[in-house]
Amino acid sequence: MTGEDIITMSQRELKRLHVIKKVLDEVLSQVEASEILLLSSRQIRRMVRRVREEGDKGIRHGLRGKKSANRLPKKVKDKVIKLYRGKYEGFGPTLASEKLLDLEGINISKETLRNWLIESGDWKKVRKSRTHRQWRERKHYFGEMVQMDGSHHDWLEGRGSELVLMAYIDDATNRIFARFYDYEGTTPAMESFKHYIKGYGIPMSIYLDRHSTYKSTGKPTIEDELSNKMPKSQFERALEELGVRVIHAYSPQAKGRIERLFKTLQDRLVKEMRLLGIKTKEEANEFLKHYLQGHNERFSINPAKEGDLHRAIPKDVDMDNILCIKTKRTLRNDFTISHDGNLYQITERVHGKEVMVEERIDGSMHITYDNRRLKFKEISSRPFIDKVTELKAIKSKKVYIPPKDHPWKKYPVINRYRHKDMREILLTETS
Repeated sequence: MTGEDIITMSQRELKRLHVIKKVLDEVLSQVEASEILLLSSRQIRRMVRRVREEGDKGIRHGLRGKKSANRLPKKVKDKVIKLYRGKYEGFGPTLASEKLLDLEGINISKETLRNWLIESGDWKKVRKSRTHRQWRERKHYFGEMVQMDGSHHDWLEGRGSELVLMAYIDDATNRIFARFYDYEGTTPAMESFKHYIKGYGIPMSIYLDRHSTYKSTGKPTIEDELSNKMPKSQFERALEELGVRVIHAYSPQAKGRIERLFKTLQDRLVKEMRLLGIKTKEEANEFLKHYLQGHNERFSINPAKEGDLHRAIPKDVDMDNILCIKTKRTLRNDFTISHDGNLYQITERVHGKEVMVEERIDGSMHITYDNRRLKFKEISSRPFIDKVTELKAIKSKKVYIPPKDHPWKKYPVINRYRHKDMREILLTETS
């Protein structure tokens, strides 16, 4: 064995050579050699034959030092690096390889591209340390539970206004739904949930964090504590009316699937919209329709058990009447209420003292009493009493007026009870 041979051999090859020589010296059998090297008997026989015929060099792989037949030309590598720096900067190797194939017609594996980018200094290999924790088992059925949250991120990378992505992910299948909004609040949450229901149906339960939109921060009243009730946010109230069970997470880690989804979308979706030059919320939502379809086809999985637990919308249920902001208001004697600093006049008869103000998703406002929509108008100031007397719903009590010949009218009120025999007199006159 020459010094050159030893240098060019790896430690694994030296180990194999040592064992094969033992086989040639009849110290070990081929079966024992296969057990030691964790190789098949066929591989051992091949190695023994090559070493016997070629000497120590026979232990090396036949392709050592030769160029791969599948090796891409250097000009392809240079072109790819140039494209990456100019058009796909910041793209991960996996996403970049997909875009190179779809948009540039260059078929290159993600591992090859990763090695090229690491070699050129355009990508750094990062090893992520993972903390040990107990993984929660997935739900078994599609629609059994969805995780929902909002993601604040520079989705348009400065090309437009800042947006929030309201997203849903099914726990059993990883199917997702999402829409962009200007802010994270009650109305966007309700509107996004309405779109989700139209697409899939009403889920059995929903997994939320403790953001004020999803969980009330109000303190319970004495009546609430006595009845074992807790204050609910408008979104909680709407979900309860739809029969959806609400589950609140105590940490972001508990909502692992939706959090990992946001990391994926913040990487992939942002870059996809960058390539298309998307600048507005409307353009982003239109693009999402096509993007989500492809994402679900690629990343969704089959549920553990067949069956869809989403419920269809009941025919007698008005979604707009449920998915809205409801506020109780006291009806004054002049049939007016105040709401958000404005005055409103009810223009029809109402027998109760409380009405419900409903602020709908579409921006309209309704005032209802006992689920009956009331007619109203906005006014600048409260009306005078004489202008609203005809609007009062309370019937005036009928007053009894005695006739002129009534015995009581024959005597002054001041002296009525001074007569000792008044009762006898009255009884005599009325008989």
